[in-house]
Amino acid sequence: MFAIRAGARSCEVPDMTGTAETLATGINRDTELARLAARRISEYLTAHPGTGPVAVQGELAGGDVLAVPREAAVLLAKILGHLANGEGVEVVPDTVEFTVQEAADFLGVSRPRLIELLDDGHIGYRRVGTHRRIRFQDLREYKARDGRHPVPVAG
Repeated sequence: MFAIRAGARSCEVPDMTGTAETLATGINRDTELARLAARRISEYLTAHPGTGPVAVQGELAGGDVLAVPREAAVLLAKILGHLANGEGVEVVPDTVEFTVQEAADFLGVSRPRLIELLDDGHIGYRRVGTHRRIRFQDLREYKARDGRHPVPVAG
């Protein structure tokens, strides 16, 4: 299963690795399709460097060309690569707020350690009543800034 999470809502997408075709052939068609699509997108992006939009043409676009932001094409290639490797994928907007436990799990630290980081001002948060809420963007910024060199425990 992988989840696509937007705001407070999320929807589960079932894992199709147990389909009849997979069992009969030993090859998961979706996994192979994801691998090929990721490779084709990556090859296109390498052959057409730049920052402009990516033109997509095919059956669904009809005679028209569908233009998508380059960043979206890069993200799609990464998602397909993870799916091809049998890994789950979750898309989380920066504005989503995590509970203290969810944030601690994301950073791989204990809940008390995260509370220390919050109280010491290393990670931004807001209070909702007596509860703390941490934006995903603040967690990503902390991880990029201090994730490789965690702030030492006081004492």
